[in-house]
Amino acid sequence: MKVLIHNSAELAQQSVADILVHRIIARPTSVIGLATGGTMEAVYDKLIAALSDRNAPVDDLVTFNLDEYWGLPPGHPASYRSYMNARLFDPAGIPQVRTNLPDGDATDPIVESNAYEQKIKDAGGIDIQLLGIGQNGHIGFNEPTSSLASRTRLKTLTESTRKANQQYFDGAETTPKYAITMGIGTILDAEECLLLATGASKAEAVFKMIEGPLGAHCPASALQLHPRATIVLDAAAASTLQLLEYYQYVHPNGLDKHPSHA
Repeated sequence: MKVLIHNSAELAQQSVADILVHRIIARPTSVIGLATGGTMEAVYDKLIAALSDRNAPVDDLVTFNLDEYWGLPPGHPASYRSYMNARLFDPAGIPQVRTNLPDGDATDPIVESNAYEQKIKDAGGIDIQLLGIGQNGHIGFNEPTSSLASRTRLKTLTESTRKANQQYFDGAETTPKYAITMGIGTILDAEECLLLATGASKAEAVFKMIEGPLGAHCPASALQLHPRATIVLDAAAASTLQLLEYYQYVHPNGLDKHPSHA
């Protein structure tokens, strides 16, 4: 696991955007896994600017999002389809026909989950999967107790996750209780994983993910099993790491001087 610690959230966000742009330029037909949420808003702003500045090709990209609320139509303003269209796809000029999210309108979430897994396989698998982390250690909507071998499926959201998401809805009653999410096993199948965490509120989850024991209590700890997982942090999110000095020694100021090393 490669741990890159930057002095500020802005530098960490720019680092993630730069990694993605370099990948897109090097492989314009990349299959990229994407995430949503407040953590990604600044990343996508920086990514759009970087794609434009470097005239990076996007017409042949294929994207798969981690998750979508079940029960929300794609046109709902709080759906992740609406979020991605507004935050990235339309401003960056990524053809929507090449973008994929689970269908929140699906009548049968089991059928939809299996179909989504098949779409990923048909695309040749995900080259790089972008991730955030919840305060309870979830990645995607894989809440604590999720199987570390899980595949795309319907998940019941915890009360803490729903409370965090209420800001996008009209209150607790209208905040979805379920989501279709890639499983942890699906995420681990990606060739590379790239996770961003910023702020002191994520420090405990970051510690459990990187240095805590592997287990379903912290779903993100499954990234310890991945051969190419890069964790990008700001100083606040990294503040409780016990091996902080080592991470800073290997990658001072978050600089990736040893790109072949995890």
